Amino acid sequence: MYGHNVSHAENKTQRIFRPNLHELSFFSEILGAFVKLKVSSRGAKTIEKNGGIDAYVLGLKPSKLTPELKALKKRIEGAKAKKGVK
Repeated sequence: MYGHNVSHAENKTQRIFRPNLHELSFFSEILGAFVKLKVSSRGAKTIEKNGGIDAYVLGLKPSKLTPELKALKKRIEGAKAKKGVK
């Protein structure tokens, strides 16, 4: 998203609004390992609110998943079936 920095003298210079991205590690209980993802601050709060990375990824519709999350979901479902967890 683009916009302007506006000084007190009302001079306008262009600026870019970027998401607040962080590379975070989330622990997947089903996989038994840490998963590194690049997420926004709001995304990290949403993942924690939904009960962790496993519950969040399994609860999303396939159309909402990025390619790396699709691969993660496939790994989680495979490990879940292997362990026999509901």
